[in-house]
Amino acid sequence: MDTLQNMRVFMRVVEAGSFTGAAQHLNTTTAYASRAVSDLEAHLRTRLLNRTTRRIALTEAGERYLQRCEQILAYVDQAEAEAGDAHARPSGRLKVHAMTSFGQHYVVPAVGQYQQLYPDVQVDLTLAQRMPDILDEGYDVALVLATDLPDSGFVSQRLTSAFSIACASPAYLERHGVPQTPRDLANHRCLQMVTPVFPASQWQFSGPDGEETIDLGAAPFQVNVAEAAAVAVREGMGIGLLPIYSAIGGLRSGDLVWILPEYKSQGMNVYAMYPSRQYLDAKIRTWVELLRENLPATMAEDQAELRQFART
Repeated sequence: MDTLQNMRVFMRVVEAGSFTGAAQHLNTTTAYASRAVSDLEAHLRTRLLNRTTRRIALTEAGERYLQRCEQILAYVDQAEAEAGDAHARPSGRLKVHAMTSFGQHYVVPAVGQYQQLYPDVQVDLTLAQRMPDILDEGYDVALVLATDLPDSGFVSQRLTSAFSIACASPAYLERHGVPQTPRDLANHRCLQMVTPVFPASQWQFSGPDGEETIDLGAAPFQVNVAEAAAVAVREGMGIGLLPIYSAIGGLRSGDLVWILPEYKSQGMNVYAMYPSRQYLDAKIRTWVELLRENLPATMAEDQAELRQFART
């Protein structure tokens, strides 16, 4: 039995004053309206309406039940309107996960742009160096940096791509010399940034000689956040592979030098992942659309600025 539907029929019968009038309003049959009320009475084991051949009248129990039906169905209508509005108008809380350094440099500014457009959305951003469990942790969208994504059943959109560059401090290079090829790194102190994406003991390069993988062995220092790795490199502790967004400030100030500028390293894709494409909430749809439109251009600006440091 569809209790909510039978409640609606019961209310219409009372409003119309007859089963026939209610059936006409609901575009159904008189027999259907009569059966819906009878089913309610059987379910409740209480008479709601007294019936004669000419008229109907509410019983005392029916009057109390009618009031409750009006309250309950008003809440149901409100809930349906809110849920339907979520598909059309961005509002409520948007829960986002992103990798720490990437999120600081790109996602936080994107949140600012997004909330200028959609001020009714409150954004809850979590930054962490791990792959989240989207369903168990309740995230609406996760921004993931990876070469490829495993088959998870989630919806994913590739937004853009990123890569890292090899950097060192001027003082380190003065003491230890400048490597000319990736193979020369075997004779240097190579600091490792450990992430869920790449093996800790290998650096991958793409350059004039194609793809190269350099096995580094044990690292003198490793860390899991790009900003911390950049500090270690600036301090002269060794050579590090840094994402462009973590290296660009040091390159501007001269605290970092881009070495092996003809090589790109640790290439990866940037994905937006969310649980389902069906009945997509408006705040998720508009957030992903903003990232798809703005993020590639923002990252391309950093890559364009990087070129000037390869010429010095």
